[in-house]
Amino acid sequence: MIDDAVFTVSTEDLPPLWQLKTIPELVGKSGVFVDGDWVESKDQNPNGDVRLIQLADVGDGGYRNKSNRFLTLKKAKELGCTFLQKGDVLIARMPDPLGRACIFPGDAKQSVTVVDVAIVRPDKDAFNTKWLMYFINAPAFRAAVASMEAGSTRKRISRKNLGKILLPVPPLPQQVKIASEIDTQFSRLDEAVASLKRIQANLKRYKAAVLKAAVEGKLTEQWRKDHPDAEPADQLLKRILAERRAKWEAEELAKMKAKGINPKDDSWKKKYKEPAGLDTANLPELPEGWVWVRLGALQVDVFDGPFGSNLKSTDYVPSGVRVIRLENIGSLEFIDGKESFITEQKYEQLKKHTVRHGDIIFSSFVSNETRVVMLPDHIKRAINKADCFCVRPNNEAINKRYLETFLATRTAYEQLVGEVHGATRPRINTTQLKDCHVPMPPLAEQNEIVSELDRHLSVTEELKATIEINLKRAERLRLTVLNKSYDWRSYV
Repeated sequence: MIDDAVFTVSTEDLPPLWQLKTIPELVGKSGVFVDGDWVESKDQNPNGDVRLIQLADVGDGGYRNKSNRFLTLKKAKELGCTFLQKGDVLIARMPDPLGRACIFPGDAKQSVTVVDVAIVRPDKDAFNTKWLMYFINAPAFRAAVASMEAGSTRKRISRKNLGKILLPVPPLPQQVKIASEIDTQFSRLDEAVASLKRIQANLKRYKAAVLKAAVEGKLTEQWRKDHPDAEPADQLLKRILAERRAKWEAEELAKMKAKGINPKDDSWKKKYKEPAGLDTANLPELPEGWVWVRLGALQVDVFDGPFGSNLKSTDYVPSGVRVIRLENIGSLEFIDGKESFITEQKYEQLKKHTVRHGDIIFSSFVSNETRVVMLPDHIKRAINKADCFCVRPNNEAINKRYLETFLATRTAYEQLVGEVHGATRPRINTTQLKDCHVPMPPLAEQNEIVSELDRHLSVTEELKATIEINLKRAERLRLTVLNKSYDWRSYV
């Protein structure tokens, strides 16, 4: 036994037939315990006949098959690469998580792997590879790995240190039995998790259907029958547009007076730009009393955050004024876990980008869905990043929650997705967002829609929370199963 070995279990309770061994001792002289190969970008060839397995392919107990890198057979031989075999145990020497292992299932092409993946291959019938994979992924082994990790920015563990960890090794028949039992229990857990995820997906579809029904007037069909005298939205829109013009005129007059200009007549008012006309050809038909309106025609401020050098990663501090980032924007959900701050001094430079509770924050990135959320009450003062647009209604003629709801729908997404630019990160700008056509009901109906949404979605939110709790519980059970595998009493 090596002098600086790291124990995963106490030796006192090991039965006579169990032994403590390191991975090098397990593989023996004829087995393989090596790092992958140092293959640089210049060595790779997209048309190569040898696949280069990456860290991203090594899952925590499962092969992910994510990468798409290759090199030629000639180059692989020139570099002296170790060719993988079906059944090899691959151990990731970098996170996340550090020390995770999976079994290589084989590939249509010959395969090698990168230097930060260790390869374990037994001599014939030396040990059961699935048992080894499970034991490596168990919390006891993972704790040993953590005790020897190195690196300040990206943690890693050397193969040498991996080789110092002592495993409780049962006889081969018991290894097979343990692996089989874990397979059975994991299969049951996988079935339960799959069921939970199906329900989760159905809840997401149900939520989308409810939102769609809300902004198409289907949730409030009966309400409209019961309230035939509600002020139609076209009258509401006239007031909004009149207030919009009055606001512009007041601001223009103030600018002129600040410059010492006293207009002699009203000719300056001709500079006012009426909202652009509507294009509703591809939009759904609205219920009676509703109208389409461009977001920019409403009395709303739409602005982005500071760009480029105005706000850098080096400006962030442990506490201060909150910065709202993409990580905080879900689909009608504020994600509070990711917090970033700037100093008061920096805030003074950027205060024109101030956002606060009640503001609607919209992600400029529109890929598979729109992400939008109203800032909660505890966000008293913050700034938004450049890719987090703020939509701030400035009157009570439109319900903020209704507007937030519409921007989260597929109807809004389908309008905006055609405007995206950028191949790697598809995004829109504030002009395109202002151009989005909003279906506007009467104000009283907007309020009713929000009430109906609360009623329909409150149950789904409770179910969603329960599912998330059970998914976390399933993951804990998975770790419990792995940890229990180190207890020989369960298998002898």
